[in-house]
Amino acid sequence: MERARPHYLTLDGGQIRLWRRGEGADLVVVGGLTLAAEALANRLAALNPGWRVTAIELPGIGGSTPLAPVTVEAVASTVGKAIELAGFGDFVLVAHQLAAGLLPLLWKSLGERVRTVAVGGGWAGRWKETVGGDLDIAPRQDGAHLNMLWHHLRDRQLLRPDNPHMPAKDGDIISGADELSQTFVAAATRPEAYAGLWKTCLDAQPSAAPEGCICVDTLSDVCAALEGIDLPAGGVALPKAAALPGKAVWHEAVQTRRGLVHLRRCGGEGTPLLVIPTGGGSSAQFEPVVTGLAEGRQVFSVDYFGNGLSEKLDRDVTVAMLADDMAALIEAMGFDRVDIWGSHTGSLVGLELAVRRPELVRKAVLEGPVFIDPDFQADLLDNYFPRIVPDKWGLHLQLIWHWRRDMFMYWPWYRVDRAAARDLGVPSAEDLHLYAVGILESGPTYDQAYRSAFKYDTASRLPLLKRPALICAGPNDMLVNGVEESEKLKVPGVRTTLTPTTVWWPAPEPDAAAATLVLYDDYLRDEAGV
Repeated sequence: MERARPHYLTLDGGQIRLWRRGEGADLVVVGGLTLAAEALANRLAALNPGWRVTAIELPGIGGSTPLAPVTVEAVASTVGKAIELAGFGDFVLVAHQLAAGLLPLLWKSLGERVRTVAVGGGWAGRWKETVGGDLDIAPRQDGAHLNMLWHHLRDRQLLRPDNPHMPAKDGDIISGADELSQTFVAAATRPEAYAGLWKTCLDAQPSAAPEGCICVDTLSDVCAALEGIDLPAGGVALPKAAALPGKAVWHEAVQTRRGLVHLRRCGGEGTPLLVIPTGGGSSAQFEPVVTGLAEGRQVFSVDYFGNGLSEKLDRDVTVAMLADDMAALIEAMGFDRVDIWGSHTGSLVGLELAVRRPELVRKAVLEGPVFIDPDFQADLLDNYFPRIVPDKWGLHLQLIWHWRRDMFMYWPWYRVDRAAARDLGVPSAEDLHLYAVGILESGPTYDQAYRSAFKYDTASRLPLLKRPALICAGPNDMLVNGVEESEKLKVPGVRTTLTPTTVWWPAPEPDAAAATLVLYDDYLRDEAGV
């Protein structure tokens, strides 16, 4: 079934993420904080065949860069610039719920020629009195902020806006668990930004319907509002995502022959470096590697299919399959060959890529390759991966939070005893939140790539490597034994070393992190080792 697809527009100082689905005349919808832009694009495209629906995430939601400070003028200006950059000709503008407060300012930037439909403004206006603008959803060590945000979003659909103690008998179709999860993940990406937008947009709600705007109650009513409007089909393609200046990370969705891949990028010139992450979540936690190695390089980290923000594919994943995915990405980006930096699962994928497609790989840094006894391997495959499925009451949220939290305390996480304790320390609530969001973005397919690492025979594949590689790990890495095991194999062209720390773990010691990045950088720049 066709689904909305993401796209990133690069503006001055940040990016705005759009979701697009369908063909025909342009219907542009601005998300209103109670339903994800992805879900809005899918719903409106299904309800209005013959229209090309483009849904815009407000700055600070999902993949859109947050603003500081958050003012209604700044939000409207950013949305207006995104609409202009997207290159729309004639179009209909839909403001969903709280987005109605942006319309007067959007008209000033876009011109009153734009036909406008406001959906659910009556609900949004009453929330100002009954719900209020103050949301306390900053990350907490117990993860309770996740539940607070989940039920805030769910209750905006379930409860009457004039009496938030009674279920509503009218309104849009209530989201199921999967669609509610889409909305939650977009809002939870930056909870403080969501809270700021909620207050700002709530305060901006007009006391009366904007003049010249068609007002309807539900998304299902938009179809009737569009009757009689005859616009030419939108034909302009969206501009390609562009680099942000300096060491700012920017996002891109790349179509490969195997599916749509999400990248985090930094830098725009020099030798390309592909950062391949661990399994489980997104590559967001690898930003220190992406930015730390971007001097004189173009660095891009990848979300595996099934993980993070890349396309979700239903398949039984192997490391060889992931290596072929990386080859397809390199080819789609037009690179002849790249350097590789991979960690844990990513180190195996980088190894396998260099074995299968050596012409695509110049050099590789392989951190913590997996060498596990067969009995322990079976134990991990049986116990390591809890089943994670969105639950309508948010019951999955605490499972994800405490599972990720326990990983920093015990190896493996399910052996909660003194002998299994690790020397990492419990991360901050903010860092734990980043890890949890990566799992939530991945959903039920989070374990596909992760499982493949525990099935891979590293010892038999490493001797086949014909490209130069540095195999390394930090002293507290639970897979640090991979350095010693690799050394025993004495593979020509492979160097081994311990690094001062693991730079992508939360709050590494700054001097050790800097020294580790220098070690990576020196190896990759050493032409004698090629």
